[in-house]
Amino acid sequence: MRKNKNRGYQKLRVWNDAIDYYIETCNVFRNFPYELKRVASQAIASSDSVHRNISEGYCRRSINEYLYFLNIALGSLGESVSGLQAYRKAKQITEEEFEKLDTLAYKLENGLLKLVESLEQKRERGEWIDHLVIKESNVIYGVK
Repeated sequence: MRKNKNRGYQKLRVWNDAIDYYIETCNVFRNFPYELKRVASQAIASSDSVHRNISEGYCRRSINEYLYFLNIALGSLGESVSGLQAYRKAKQITEEEFEKLDTLAYKLENGLLKLVESLEQKRERGEWIDHLVIKESNVIYGVK
């Protein structure tokens, strides 16, 4: 596996949970009938947005931008869960499918909330270094 500090998000449990949620969402919605393809596409897109925003925020290196993107991830997850509720009530997904996805979403949401809380505490204590990647990569390339 390739390693660098900008890919550190791959070690986050919450990012891995978001990938699992996306995969399971794809499994449920990939075989939707043609007339519901837009609904299925939106369900997949909102779940896809969660892991993408976690990684994008991480790669920005600024604590404020990281928190911003984590909040977008939470919003996308909320959109996804709202859809699950509607699809279940409309009997477009089974109760079993709903429970599996809702359980994954619940775990993911709690993980995101804990990560946000932890980062907000680091920001308040001044324990975050925004310039870490730039400083270290400049040293490697002989630039000060």
